[in-house]
Amino acid sequence: MAVREDGKETRNRLLEAACEVFSEKGYHGATVAEICSKAKANVAAVNYHFGDKATLYVEAWKQAFSKYPGPARPDPSKSPEEQLREYVHSIVNYFMDHGPHGQFTRLYMRELLNPTGLIHDFWHQLIRPRREVLLEIVSRIMGREVIDEEVILCELSIVQQCRVLATVRPCDLEYLLGQPVTPEFLDRLADHIAQFSLGGIKAVGEKEAENGKQCNRDSPQGERAHTGP
Repeated sequence: MAVREDGKETRNRLLEAACEVFSEKGYHGATVAEICSKAKANVAAVNYHFGDKATLYVEAWKQAFSKYPGPARPDPSKSPEEQLREYVHSIVNYFMDHGPHGQFTRLYMRELLNPTGLIHDFWHQLIRPRREVLLEIVSRIMGREVIDEEVILCELSIVQQCRVLATVRPCDLEYLLGQPVTPEFLDRLADHIAQFSLGGIKAVGEKEAENGKQCNRDSPQGERAHTGP
């Protein structure tokens, strides 16, 4: 049976309220009554549209995630280094967003602090396309044909440099930095993370190449190749 227009509006209000309350208090700290009060709806509406609090929580994750489009697919006309810079700028601004676009980050941090087990597999499905973008960029910088362990470790390092911003309160971050966190500063910070990461990626690639050469020199075939007939 199709949901009436007023029913759709109520459902959307519940989702928006759930995103706000769950991102502030987490699953265990939030109550259906508080969400309904904020949405100006009754508890019966949650049961009708979602069935229970757990389902509402999962749907709130989907709703929050949909508010952030994520980094765009890399522009093939740009170098992978420039693609990396644009990707980092995108996720730095995402992690530092304290409005609706940042709700998904706050939901995730609450889930880390007090896991529910409700969104484990769902989270993997959500982030897979976003990960693939960065993995592709890193593999191109490293000149790799496949996504190997070193590419994955570099990808994780880049993301964690950006994600740490979401783990520190804005006032504490300003204390650590000794300056206000302005949009201009975030641009400089994103440039720093991109440049720092680029240097690390290239260093890892060079080390792997050197290790490969050393293995060839140390192998019996390598010794025969160097010593001659």
